[in-house]
Amino acid sequence: MEFRVLGPVEVRRDGRRVPISGTKLHTVLAALLLARGEVVSDDRLSRLLWGWAPPATVSAQLYTYVSRLRKLLGEGVLIDRRPPGYAMAIGDAKLDVTEFRDLDRAGREALSAREFEKAGELLREALARWNGQPLANTTEYLSAAEAPSLSEARAATLEHRVAADLALGRHEQIIVELTGLVAEFPLRERIRCQLMTALCRCGRQADAIRLYHHGREVLAEELGVDPGEELQAAYRALLDGTLVRLPRPGGVPALPARAGPPAPPAAGPDRTGTRPGPMILPPDTVDFTGRERELGVLLRALAPDAAAPGRPRRVLVTGMAGIGKTALGVHAAHRCKHHFPDGQLYADLRAPDGSARPPGGVLLYLLRALGHPGGPALPAVADDTDELVRLYREHTGGRRLLILLDNAASAAQLGPLLPNTPEPAVLVTGRTALPTVAGAHTVALDPLADGPALRLLAAAAGAERIAAAPGAAAVIVEHCAGLPLALRIAGTRIAARPHYAPDRFARRLTDPATRLRELHAGDLDVHGALLASWRALGPDPRAAFGALAGLGPEPFPAERAAALLGLSEADAELLLEAVADEALVEVSGADAYGRPCYLFHPLVRLFGLSLPAVPPPAPPPAGGSAPAVLPHEGVTGG
Repeated sequence: MEFRVLGPVEVRRDGRRVPISGTKLHTVLAALLLARGEVVSDDRLSRLLWGWAPPATVSAQLYTYVSRLRKLLGEGVLIDRRPPGYAMAIGDAKLDVTEFRDLDRAGREALSAREFEKAGELLREALARWNGQPLANTTEYLSAAEAPSLSEARAATLEHRVAADLALGRHEQIIVELTGLVAEFPLRERIRCQLMTALCRCGRQADAIRLYHHGREVLAEELGVDPGEELQAAYRALLDGTLVRLPRPGGVPALPARAGPPAPPAAGPDRTGTRPGPMILPPDTVDFTGRERELGVLLRALAPDAAAPGRPRRVLVTGMAGIGKTALGVHAAHRCKHHFPDGQLYADLRAPDGSARPPGGVLLYLLRALGHPGGPALPAVADDTDELVRLYREHTGGRRLLILLDNAASAAQLGPLLPNTPEPAVLVTGRTALPTVAGAHTVALDPLADGPALRLLAAAAGAERIAAAPGAAAVIVEHCAGLPLALRIAGTRIAARPHYAPDRFARRLTDPATRLRELHAGDLDVHGALLASWRALGPDPRAAFGALAGLGPEPFPAERAAALLGLSEADAELLLEAVADEALVEVSGADAYGRPCYLFHPLVRLFGLSLPAVPPPAPPPAGGSAPAVLPHEGVTGG
């Protein structure tokens, strides 16, 4: 008996198709097959059949579908009731997705061993198991949960098979196929690299260059990003002539010549598309400046420690929005990636609106980057987080990986993303300290001093223009208040307008009422960055934030906030600590009575004053009613 899910779900007995009618029955069969003998709970089956609106008779209908499958499949297939669901055992029957994975794994091993002929044959056999869109005759819910990971596995297998063909010098034979694959997968940079390689080897360098520029436009329009390291490396090789080199005799492909010192281990792929591990760090900041002390701490903490090889390397960078956590983390990761030959991973743990991404979605992304083939072991629902964590730790255990987790929101979000062996190093950025990574290597970023701030402004705007207007530069640095995001925006705006005098931009920043509006350039926006932090606050701190900003530019104790908001001092202090947890206010020493004092960054204070007035948080019932919110201090206070 044969079972097929890599296309329409079907069963064949002695070469003939077993008649199974109805989308629901195909869905139950596919869900049980993809679980590979594990229990599929009633809740999961219900969601895969009816989404979040199951019928009242869900248990009875599930029992009916299972009974029909038992009758259709016969005694050779067992479907057992195992609370809380059902499990299927297919015995010695064949399942196309299992055969696909086995052949794909063997093909990749042959490719890694540079047995290109064998690799190509095995990977072609793996792809031959496909028969159209996976799970084509199942419900939309099952298809949405499982089809993307199956399709990703097929695309990755195609890339490896093409890599084998290129290594064997078959570039002319695969150009037509690669052209179709680029059209089918316009955002897959490796396939585009492979077509560029094939075109170049056929003497069509101009077409290869056009293909690169088209890819850059597609990535910018669809995702708002620049080409990744692999595509850029292929383009550089195209320009310097190394991409055209053909494989050497014996089937071993020639690697492109590189100028300068030898690349560190795992620095990048060869031109066949084979690479030793994932390398998905964002591009490094070309004009990175400042933070030399903090950078040194990070590099020392991430480097292997021969004296303590069993100590986990976990490093946390904290600070307010726009303080440069991501830039520092990415720069440090690029500087030390030679320590991590098995790959470098990156994941942003917050959505564009500032909300925390669920760990399950991040784990799916990281598992795919690690080369997991997908399928039932890679479920696409948040309820399977435990299984995703197991797979993730299985794939990262013992590997010399660098994992950069950007914008962590909480310990609960971060915990599932931490490996459980000491070999992978983890670099985390977040707005505040997190207990899961607290320890000796926590680097808190403060606003830049005037000297480093001026250097950052000059790097972004152009050193000559800043040197020609020292007074204006000093004013800009003062009003940006050491916030790297604000300085980079100011420099970008000056650089984009060659005839726009820095003095004019400095004058525009002097008005506190419009300062935040001026600190905006393209996707860079101080107000937007602070807005995401503000939205992450709870309802009470969010409602009180504007009124708190009206307390002025000097440090203030919780007692003043309590009087303003009509709360007890203890409740006001809890509220202020919640604001501090999102790095929207900092603890700035203590007053004469030993009470902690709080201080707003100047730009954060302007942001708070720009918010509309809202009612303050209600005090506890015993405390009586709260007074009305005091009017905000005008933004002319700067």
